Amino acid sequence: MNHGSRPTGELTLRTLAMPADANAAGDIFGGWVMSQMDLASGIRAAERARGRVVTAAVKEMAFQLPVKIGDTLNVYTEITRVGRSSITLQVEAWAHRARHRILEKVTAGTFIMVALDESGHPVPVPPEEE
Repeated sequence: MNHGSRPTGELTLRTLAMPADANAAGDIFGGWVMSQMDLASGIRAAERARGRVVTAAVKEMAFQLPVKIGDTLNVYTEITRVGRSSITLQVEAWAHRARHRILEKVTAGTFIMVALDESGHPVPVPPEEE
């Protein structure tokens, strides 16, 4: 298997691409894929922050392949940096093509999440647990 043909990070979210998420040609909307990646980032960052997080920025996203109805979207996350109140994640979305039994990378991006307190103010990310 050549380099880059395997997902990087931890499988954080799996979901099925449904007809309601597609255009007339059967391609899934890019915004739906981005929202799944945002959800996965939130799950992973909230676990790391041990609390509430919000999306502060999304950087460098390009769609390489379409997602089709019936594909399972697998979202992988890797925490690449932890700042004072921010967590940067590298996020990859891979489509599992059920009919062909293959996993193909459809897009990747950098998501920056910020830890918040109950009143919505940024708070320091706690140190990593042993």
